[in-house]
Amino acid sequence: MRTEFKYLKLEIFIPQSHFRQLQKTLQDVDAGHIGNYDSCLSYTPVTGTWRPLDGTKPFLGQQNVISEEPEYKVEVTIKADNLKQTIQAIKKVHPYEEPVINVIPLLDVGI
Repeated sequence: MRTEFKYLKLEIFIPQSHFRQLQKTLQDVDAGHIGNYDSCLSYTPVTGTWRPLDGTKPFLGQQNVISEEPEYKVEVTIKADNLKQTIQAIKKVHPYEEPVINVIPLLDVGI
């Protein structure tokens, strides 16, 4: 039996300096709309680590050196049929060459 998911949760890792711009962008594409509420999201301070390899142009850090920086993990619920538009909007405001955007299917929301 195949289950079609109507809702998805996005986890987005972004520098703290770009959070408010991301928040506005998510609002503009109606991400985080749950029932009679909109602009619903959560964010948590985390520490990200990465090593830019040869040929990269990192927003933060140097090639071949492990970087460690404060970031926010942003969690937002979206309608599945709005995924493509939402990802495109996020990538327009995200400063990283390879932004981490995890897409997690949800059985239901606001239970």
